[in-house]
Parts: sequence; C-alpha cells; structure tokens
Amino acid sequence: ILAVSSLSCIGSKTLSPYDMIMLSFSLSRVILQCWTLLDLFMSIFCERSYYEENIFVVSNTVFMFLNCSGLWFSAWLSVFYCIKIASFTQSFFIWMKQRIARLMPWMLLTSWLYSFAAAIPFAWNVDSVHNNFTAPLPMTNSSAMRTTRKDSLGLLILLCNAAIALPLILSVVSSVLLIQSLRVHTRQMKNNASGFRDPSLEAHMKAIKSICSFLIIMIYSF
Repeated sequence: ILAVSSLSCIGSKTLSPYDMIMLSFSLSRVILQCWTLLDLFMSIFCERSYYEENIFVVSNTVFMFLNCSGLWFSAWLSVFYCIKIASFTQSFFIWMKQRIARLMPWMLLTSWLYSFAAAIPFAWNVDSVHNNFTAPLPMTNSSAMRTTRKDSLGLLILLCNAAIALPLILSVVSSVLLIQSLRVHTRQMKNNASGFRDPSLEAHMKAIKSICSFLIIMIYSF
C-alpha cells in the first residue's frame, strides 16, 4: 500500500486527501511493525541493558505513539469515506465535502500532536510500573507494594484506553452514518429495481457488510 501510494504521489503534482491518509496510515504501520520486531529482538538478546538503561521506556513510548497515530489515520479514513459517499443534505456535511481537501493536512497534523501528547504520560507510567514490578518486595510492607502496583497498572490501562477512545468514537460514528446512508440508498434502489440482478445494488450490499465487519473489529480491538 505504501509503495502504490508513493508511486501515485510521484505521478501527480498534488496530494489528494485520500493519498495523504493512505501515505500516513501505511507509513505509520510499516514503522510500527519494524519497531515491534526490533523491540522483540532487543528484549531477547539485550535483556539486561533493555531494562537497566531505560530502553524499555523509550520502546513502549514510541510504540504508543505509532499505534495511536495509526488508529487516528484509520479513523480519518472512515471519516473521509463517510463525507465522500454518504448522501446527507445537512449543511455540515455539505461544508465538509467542500473543504475536506484543505482540512485534511491539519487533521493529520492534529493526529500526530495528539499521539505525541498521549505518549508522554505513558512513558512516565511505564517507568513507574516497571520499577514497581522489578523492585524487591519487603516482608514488612508487601500489601502496600501490591496496592501501588495495582494503582500504577490501573492508571496505565486508563491512559491507554483514553488515548484510543477518541479515534474509536470517530470511526464508529462515521461508519454508522455511512451504513445508514448506504441502507437508505439500497432501499431506494430495491424499490426502483426492474427484477434483474443489479450489480450496483450488490456492490452496495457488499460495502455495508465490509463496513460492519470493520466496525466490529475496531470495537473488539478497543
């Protein structure tokens, strides 16, 4: 996807909103996969320095940043398809259709900044959780240490969910709106059908099923 999007951008003088999203999305995912492999090898072959020199903290912070960025780009892709395909007549949708090309660079930049902001407190909490889990348990105050561990881990889980909640909401809202628009359009096509197989109608039904599957996977992932 990254190679095809890059070739498409090289051939054209201007970047379309779709190309911007796909370039950002595919690039973030490629880097994320490479970083995950690198992190795995470092944790296996450089285990002592991986934990003692705070490489663990840097690795998880970068992972959080890349993963959150990818989720944002996926959400913007859902929003883009909803704006382009849905046939709503509300003024907001008409306004977005006319300005989506100019707004897309700012939307992507906002995603990067949001992901960066979400990764900073994650680094602090990963450090504290790691220190709590690797510190020896004193016999006199073991219950207090366990409580500190649970509190730090609970805060870490809340931060992770808070970071990905907003792109998930965008994906769910845009997907539901797009499904609703396609259902209304499909119903109108069925009412006007002449009795023969309509390839356009079948394409709409496949699109609805695909979006529903994607929506279920997104919610399950969250």
